[in-house]
Amino acid sequence: FILDNEPVFDACEKFWIVNRIVDTDEEARIIGLLESRRQNFHTIPFELDQYRKISWDVDQLVASDLRFSEKGRASGQSARYETHIRRSKNLYVMNNNGARNAALAIARDRAKWLMPWDGNCYLTDSAFQRIRSAIEKNPHLPYAVVPMARIVDNALLLDQSFQPPAEEEPQIMFRADTTQLFDENYGYGRRPKIEMLWRLAVPGPWDRYRDDAWDFPRPVRAADAGLLQKAGWVARLDSGRSHLEIGKAGFVARLVSRDQAIVDMVDQCDAKAVAARLDASRLAFYDEDALAHAVKDGLILHHLETAAGQALARGPFSVLDKTGLAPSGDPQDYFHPAPYWWPDPDRPDGLPYIRRDGERVPGTALYAAGSETYDRTRLQRVFDDTTVLALAATVLDGHHYAVHAARLIRAWFIDPRTRMNPHLRYAQVRSGHDNNEGSGHGIIELKDFYFFLDAVRLLERTGVLGDEDREAFRAWLGSYCEWLDTAPAAATAFCSSSNQGTYYDLQRASIATFLGDSATLAKISLYARERLATQIAADGSLPRELSRTRPRHYAMFTLQGWTSLARVLSSVGDNLWQHKTAEGLGLVQALHWLVAHENKPHTMSAETVDPDRLGPLLLDLTHHDPPGMPPADLGRATKPIFHPDEAIAPFWLWRRH
Repeated sequence: FILDNEPVFDACEKFWIVNRIVDTDEEARIIGLLESRRQNFHTIPFELDQYRKISWDVDQLVASDLRFSEKGRASGQSARYETHIRRSKNLYVMNNNGARNAALAIARDRAKWLMPWDGNCYLTDSAFQRIRSAIEKNPHLPYAVVPMARIVDNALLLDQSFQPPAEEEPQIMFRADTTQLFDENYGYGRRPKIEMLWRLAVPGPWDRYRDDAWDFPRPVRAADAGLLQKAGWVARLDSGRSHLEIGKAGFVARLVSRDQAIVDMVDQCDAKAVAARLDASRLAFYDEDALAHAVKDGLILHHLETAAGQALARGPFSVLDKTGLAPSGDPQDYFHPAPYWWPDPDRPDGLPYIRRDGERVPGTALYAAGSETYDRTRLQRVFDDTTVLALAATVLDGHHYAVHAARLIRAWFIDPRTRMNPHLRYAQVRSGHDNNEGSGHGIIELKDFYFFLDAVRLLERTGVLGDEDREAFRAWLGSYCEWLDTAPAAATAFCSSSNQGTYYDLQRASIATFLGDSATLAKISLYARERLATQIAADGSLPRELSRTRPRHYAMFTLQGWTSLARVLSSVGDNLWQHKTAEGLGLVQALHWLVAHENKPHTMSAETVDPDRLGPLLLDLTHHDPPGMPPADLGRATKPIFHPDEAIAPFWLWRRH
């Protein structure tokens, strides 16, 4: 509209800033249009590699302000929070004041008066003449503010007599000998131009704006503040959404819409950055090179061959095999009662059940007598046996291992007659609660997707899973993720500040890498950083886990989840190991605390745990903090298979660093 209709003004040069257009095709179209109209322009490119280096601003917030803190969960967090944690990314992508300063730098050598205005500003001939007249009348004033009018019908501007009321936040003109620059620390959506109005002492309603704890202090006034005049008016072209342009209601709606647009734009850029490094066929937990060199380790190969032989003798498994039944009555619904919830002895019917932490309900322990009543044990067999067989097929070059592993996958996830319905609606049911549906704690029962999906990748390379199998399995995962996005139990797990939240993130990240879902993976990367700060105390401990009846187990269990999540994220170049909270804490500090307190009963009460299960965490510490542990301690890090409750993947020695 501007190119077609805005007049050419005498002794005035129009110059465009093509400012960080993320979509390269869109940028090319814009440049092509400007070139076809013989317009002068300067391009500030969007560089994905540069953007990727910019983190979220969560490390600038104390733990109590973050999403998964008690305060954050209670408030549901606000749009202000969402834009604030994306502030640095917003500064780069939108680059409002950076573009304005680029315009000033270019124009100062070419003109006496500079108009670094928003791209949707439009001047009629009469409006421009009024501006010129004011400037010529008071040339001694170095600044001019030009009130702005929001337009809801651009065609009105073609009438040269049209003059709307101009009462919106003004544009600013600078004389070429001024030195003021826009403050590039102020991002789009949070007063980037108003900061200059404050500095120049331009009066207006912005003087009454309320600041919050995250706002910068008001700027010091410039030495030449107040040396300004009001000149003419300028139109702001119709945005195409007139309800955002009119009156106070439009102003409020505009703020909401703008905040959401900032979040959406930054999230799109995050997804783009992840997508550039995401290869859905690449292993996310296990290490390709480690598997390629596994044939050199005879002892581990012996363990693998033994475990694979045992797996060949088991299964296939199906949810139809259980002797119990979910409250829905559908045998294909996964079912498992909450392990620590018992009948209330003070009520005749025992309902609702009550919690006795650490005391397991019969049949809820993996492989224990009575576990055949439910689905948990068989699900774990599917995860573990499929993975062992896939590793054996890869390392031992045995096709028969792959064939049997494919049978396990088809029976549990693919065959319509035997597969599990894609939800955990009845996982960890607490009778008498939530209409006898599962709780948020049940989501953790699919936590081992992080290594199982690598097994599926390995099997797909062998050809034992055909195109229909691959499509059906991905459809199952997609349906399951849709359920996670809407189920109250999943929302509870997502919001948890304990290991439940960590394993929720691990599960979603693992599925996202498999499905090539870069948007979800980028969000999990953010959530992990927010969550980490709310789980680790100032001394590096995990208070939520230490409050349990089995603190030693849960401290190690939680950190295994964190280290596995760090591995999955590393598959797209995201180094969670390097992240530190505002308090200077991260995974390394948490591991140091665990190692230092492993044998201190006054910190973690005595309980029986596998003494070798600390070994994988010790290896992590020596890799990511070399002075962390002496080599003598690494003798504990050789056991290839642990009990699944310990959250250590089968043949974890072949994992990523």
